[in-house]
Amino acid sequence: MPDSLRRFKADIFQALAHPTRIAIMDLLEGGELSAGDLMERLGMEQANISQHLAVLRGKQLVANRKVGNKVFYSVRDPIIIEVLALMRRYFQCHLKEALGLLDEMDDTPIEVDR
Repeated sequence: MPDSLRRFKADIFQALAHPTRIAIMDLLEGGELSAGDLMERLGMEQANISQHLAVLRGKQLVANRKVGNKVFYSVRDPIIIEVLALMRRYFQCHLKEALGLLDEMDDTPIEVDR
C-alpha cells in the first residue's frame, strides 16, 4: 500500500477522532442540517460546533451551502456513513465478547491467597 494512501486514511480517522465530530456525522446521516440545528441537537455553543465542522470540511467529509444567513451541512460522500456503520458493528461485536467474559468471571468463584 502506498504511503500516501496510509496518510490519507490516517487523516480521515484523525478528523473523525473526536466524539463530537462522530455525533455530527451521525446526525447528518439523516440528511442535511443547518449549523443551528446541529447546535440545538448537540446542546453545544456555536464556536465549538464551528471548530468541529471546520475540521470535517477541511478533510472534505462534509459539504456546506449557504442560504441567506444560514449554512447547511451534509455528508459529502455516503461511503463514510458506511465506514461509521462498520465501526458501530465492530464495537457491538467486541462489546458482546467483553460482556461474555464478564459473565464468565461472575460465575467463577474468587480465590483468595493467604
